[in-house]
Amino acid sequence: MRANTGDRLLVHGRVVGDHDRVAEIVEVLGTDGEPPFRVRFDDGHEAVMSPGPDSVVQERVRGRKHKKG
Repeated sequence: MRANTGDRLLVHGRVVGDHDRVAEIVEVLGTDGEPPFRVRFDDGHEAVMSPGPDSVVQERVRGRKHKKG
């Protein structure tokens, strides 16, 4: 899994009723775009994550930010 600053990390819910979470990657701490990533969630919470198979990196569209929602 590789990412760049500004990409989004989508973490799928693990159990029924658990919502997906989306965070912006604000810093890539690994080499060559690899984890761990420092991420910021919509509520302002920041965390350092090494995503597992329940996560997907969504590449940022260059020139504009992701739509919220």
